[in-house]
Order: sequence, then C-alpha cells, then structure tokens
Amino acid sequence: MSDPQWYSTGRDHVWLPYTQMKTARPPLPVASAEGVKLRLADGRELVDGISSWWATVHGYRHPHIEEAIRRQLETLPHVMLGGLAHEQAYTLARRLAGMLPGDLDHVFFSDSGSVAVEVAMKMAAQFWLNQGHRRVKFLCFRGGYHGDTFATMSVCDPDEGMHSLFRGALLEQVVVDLPRDAEGEAALGALIEQHRGELAGIVVEPLVQGAGGMVFHDPFTLQALRRLADEHELLLIFDEIFVGLGRLGDAMFACQIAGVQPDIVTLSKALTGGNLPLAATIASGRIYDAFLSDDPMHALMHGPTYMGNALGCAAANASLDLFESEPRLEQAQAIGRGLEQALEVLRGLPGVRDVRVRGAIGVIQLDRTAPADRLSAACIDRGVWLRPFRDILYTTPPLVTGEEDLARITSAMVEAVTEWSRETHV
Repeated sequence: MSDPQWYSTGRDHVWLPYTQMKTARPPLPVASAEGVKLRLADGRELVDGISSWWATVHGYRHPHIEEAIRRQLETLPHVMLGGLAHEQAYTLARRLAGMLPGDLDHVFFSDSGSVAVEVAMKMAAQFWLNQGHRRVKFLCFRGGYHGDTFATMSVCDPDEGMHSLFRGALLEQVVVDLPRDAEGEAALGALIEQHRGELAGIVVEPLVQGAGGMVFHDPFTLQALRRLADEHELLLIFDEIFVGLGRLGDAMFACQIAGVQPDIVTLSKALTGGNLPLAATIASGRIYDAFLSDDPMHALMHGPTYMGNALGCAAANASLDLFESEPRLEQAQAIGRGLEQALEVLRGLPGVRDVRVRGAIGVIQLDRTAPADRLSAACIDRGVWLRPFRDILYTTPPLVTGEEDLARITSAMVEAVTEWSRETHV
C-alpha cells in the first residue's frame, strides 16, 4: 500500500523530535485513533503502549472530552488572560487547588510541561528576589529530566541526559544523587550548607524519574528533601508532569503518596487527557504572597499567549470529571499487577539488568544501550507501539487499557527482549 499523499509530500518538511533525521526509520503515518488503538494509514492497528508520551490516560477520543471541547469551540475557543477571564480556566484552577494538598491554591497556566517547570523556577527565584535575596540556583538530581527549554535543561542530568551537548551554554546548577537513606540525607545537607545563600530551591520528579531512565525511589527520599528544604530555607518543587494525575495508582498525585507537600507543583500531559496542550504551575500561599506588592516589578512577569486556553481548559475539566466518575486509580493498580506478573519472566534473562513496575509503569532495563529501532519494530510486528530509549524498553499504557490489550503489550515486550537476548548473549 502506498503512503498517503499528505505523508509523501510533507515528510521532507517536518523536523521530528529526538530524531537523527539522516538515519532514522520513517515515522508511521497514523490515520485515526480510538480507545487504546492507533490505526495506521495502511490499515494496521497498534495498541498504544506509551499513551502518546504518557498523556492519553483516558484513551483516544473519549466522548465526554470530545463533547466538552465541541461545546467550548462553539462559544469561546480562546481569549487572552491578560485583563480578561473565562469560565473554564477559573473552574479548572479551583478544582486543581481543591485536589492538591495543603494550600497549593494558586494556579498559573501555560501550554507545555517544559514551560510549566520554567515558570516554577522563575517563581522560586523571584520569591527570593522580591525579598532582596539573589538566590537563583537550584538543587537537582542525577537521572532527572524536566524539559527541553534552556532553564529546564539546566536542571536535567548533565551527563546521562540528552542535553550534555549544551554544557557551558546552560545555567550551572548543583546536581547530586537522590538521598535514599539517612546517610545520604546527612551528606546532602552538608552539601546544601556549602551553597547556602545561592540556592532558591530543589527540583525533583517525585517517586519516578521519567525520561532520565525510569528510575524509582521511595517516599523517604521526598520526605528527606522536605526536611532539608525546611532546614535550609529552600523551596521544594515537585515536577509531577509524568506521575501526576493517576499514573501511580495509589493516589492522584505523588506528593499525596509520599505525604509531602511541596511549595510548587507542575502538571501537564494527562491534564487534558492528551487531547490539547495545557500545563499548570501551582504554588502555595507563601509563594503567591511574596509577589503581592505596590511595586509592579514584584509581579510575576510571565505570560504565554495561549495560557489558560479555553479549549484546553475545557478538555482538562472534562478529564477531571472522568477521574471522578470512572475508576482510573483502580485501573492503574490493575495494570500494575498485570505488568508485574507478565514481565517477571524476564528477570534473570541474559542482558536484562532489571525489571521494575510502579503503578501503570513497566520497565525493562537492559545491560547496554537498547537497539531502539529493532525493539520497536519487533513490537510493531506484534501490533504494539512502544518507543525504547537508552537502555530502557518501557510501557505506560492508557489507564483504560483492558486485560487483553495489556497482554498484547507485555507479550510484545517479552518476545522482543527474549529474541534480542538470544541473539546477543550467546
């Protein structure tokens, strides 16, 4: 079957993400999507095992979200939030404030996860600047990933991440290992003391470091960071763009699972159920109050053109409706049990360094850089869309994925890795 015309005439003009355009396999043209399935232009169907980068938690084309977007389109697609207001943004802000713990009550909207983290960093730095203190650096962690814009690149892992090329062009931050026990907490406290007066805050992905390697840590780590932040007067930022909104199954947010209230939280991806770009940076009352002043320069000088986009906010409100009316957390837990049972067979297989599951996240870590194109092609041949990176083959399926489709995902993963192991570890 020949490629559709739009694909053949347009592919020379689209620059793809994280892709070496000279050598990469051509992308698969998608004609439509519904539920957990992608339908390709050639008629094949693939189960989406990574939820379009972790976003489509309710599956594709959920009728409740589609109807909410349609209704909003007929009344108000977008209006600037500079001096104007609309119902969807104000309703969404109130609902997010009500869902998050403590006084995380003040919501600043943007249109991507990277920008949400940029705003969080800007908030934290200006929190101190407004009080006459120049504290503009951040403590961040090896294995971390927070986005692709310049400020967010600076708080990603500088060695193992995808941004090492820009070393020297980025802000210099304090990058350390996550504290995993009392000894690590004490060592980190001593290091923070060395940088006293220059650190604005701590930036961390709570419980799971995503694109940096799908690395898990315990609630102790976050509790230790809260203690250290309080002791050394630092602001604690939780980047929940990956794990927030049900992915871990035990609660809607990782901060709730850990029993830790950060000073700032960032959300995106699943916020609209993967339907439209939208992100949010939510701050505590203490942060917000530091910007209230008779001095106009104490205001947060940030304003994405499409912040609080009405269509995106309508989708997000509909997405939150589904979290309230449908059993997403229970579904995430069921996916986790299915992943644990199915992937356990790979433990101890030559070439497999680790198999781990947390909530609706399943990870197979190899002992070397994964042959991404090969593993992906093997999964595609089995009717599954997965996108390995570095030494990781992972799945983050939509939370509505049923037993049959989950079995298809895990079977593809097991068979692809088993074939690779046999051929490379004779």
